[in-house]
Amino acid sequence: MREPRRKKSLERNRLSKVPTGIGGLDEITEGGLPRGRPTLIAGASGTGKTLLAMQFLVNRASKYGEPGVFVTFEESAPEMITNFASFGWDLDKLIEQRKLAIECVSVSDVPITETGAYSLDGLLIRLDNAISSIEARNIVLDPMQMLYTQLSDVPLLRGELQRLLQWLKSKEVTAIVTSERQEGVSSQSLESYASDCVILLGNRISDTVATRHLRIAKYRGSRHATDEFPFYIGERGLSVLPITSVLPNYGASSERITTGIERLDTLLDGGGYYRHSSILVSGDAGTGKTSLATHFARATCERGERCLYLAFEEAKDQVIRNMRSIGTDLERHVKSGLLDFRTMRPTMYGLETHLVVMEKLVDEFKPAVIIVDPVSNLSDIGTIRATKSMLARFVDFLKARQVTALFTWLRQSGGETEVGVSSVMDVWISLRMVESDGEQNRLLHIIKARGMAHSRQVREFVLSAKGVQLLDVYVGPSGVLTGSARVAQENCERAEKLERQRRFERQKSELKRKNLELEAQMAALKAEIKEVQDELELSVSEEKTDRRATSEAARQMSRIRQADKRTKESD
Repeated sequence: MREPRRKKSLERNRLSKVPTGIGGLDEITEGGLPRGRPTLIAGASGTGKTLLAMQFLVNRASKYGEPGVFVTFEESAPEMITNFASFGWDLDKLIEQRKLAIECVSVSDVPITETGAYSLDGLLIRLDNAISSIEARNIVLDPMQMLYTQLSDVPLLRGELQRLLQWLKSKEVTAIVTSERQEGVSSQSLESYASDCVILLGNRISDTVATRHLRIAKYRGSRHATDEFPFYIGERGLSVLPITSVLPNYGASSERITTGIERLDTLLDGGGYYRHSSILVSGDAGTGKTSLATHFARATCERGERCLYLAFEEAKDQVIRNMRSIGTDLERHVKSGLLDFRTMRPTMYGLETHLVVMEKLVDEFKPAVIIVDPVSNLSDIGTIRATKSMLARFVDFLKARQVTALFTWLRQSGGETEVGVSSVMDVWISLRMVESDGEQNRLLHIIKARGMAHSRQVREFVLSAKGVQLLDVYVGPSGVLTGSARVAQENCERAEKLERQRRFERQKSELKRKNLELEAQMAALKAEIKEVQDELELSVSEEKTDRRATSEAARQMSRIRQADKRTKESD
């Protein structure tokens, strides 16, 4: 009985949390912000403090029906309403519904002096009125340092801040206070002292590319992620994706889907790719990586499934035009809504922000297949190691979402740079150019395909008006022959085969002629033997006749002699 009671006691004492409704933030805070307690959001100017705070209020009001108050010390209500309309938030409507109140407090309205009489009583009265007016459950103070920028008495300041935050706790409202993050002894360090949760925002620039990042520096009474996470500000607000916490705990599908190329399906154990797998197609420039990728995209759409195509190199219209030359019509799938092209420049964001953006696009479009062409362009803004780490997390994300992914990789001169990222892929198809007899030809080789038997033979990769074709290459003493050299060799082999066939026919005809001659000779011999046999039989017959005649003559002679003897005796 004691154990169940203990568990119930732990449940009652567990810290209550308020979900923010912000993608990823609730995950890394393991449930949201502490209910009825203050949270500090600190960061430099432009890092998104005000946006995060307002997004929290809007989400709590629109999704959970909890009214909130936004107290601003910098902007006016009309300015805020206009600014946040760009994110699709109708603050006027929330204000009319009494789900939101914007309280604009000028610093001049809150007299502050460094005397023993200093207090924030006037501010507390205004806050109490604002909270009571709509029965608010949440409140934001943005930015707090505007109240005491002229004060130097740190102990006095700390005491008043702590009193303000304790007063908010007594009102049982979930509070967010924002502050500029500064060096040394700053207002942020004073506010963090009294805050139960501290969220730090930053904006890092590397090689002229900016990346916003977020870290939970403090959270009293709760576990939380301690890593630094990138976040993205998009058309719907701020989103944090806890990419470093993704674990490979997804399932594995046994269903097979076509590559869009019949002969390639045959090479992959006759069935194509596993659904939800990751495929890497690498090769030099011009080897046909995009052609192979678009065949897969077309096959996906023809099954009635969605395909998201992220192009880091070519524009949508250029890809569609180019693929028509090999008999692949992508435009009709774009018009049907099954194929969505998104073109991005690698230098638009850092690696982490690219990952956040790509994951956001996947969550919005919900494709069955995603193609990233070429993902190697991201290595221009980061090392191979960093790119591999980013891809590993993206692949885990896609498998958790049950999305099949195909990545193309432009091989750099001087080696196979894709080896660094191939380990996170399930299938690796290598394309390369070979030169022989003054021409270049494409070759395809399946290096690995996890979980399936696959051909290890090299195939010639041909682009024609009918699409991609895989042909057998000629392997002989002189090596691998492709293109015109292969055609010439095949013609030579056909000529030799024809000559062997003709020689066989001649030998067959000669044998037939000799058989006929032998049969004629045998017939003549048989006739001769028959003639001799007939003559022999005639001789035997004549001899028998002669013997009978002689015997008869002898008998007659004997009778005559006996008759003469009787006559003489009678005489």
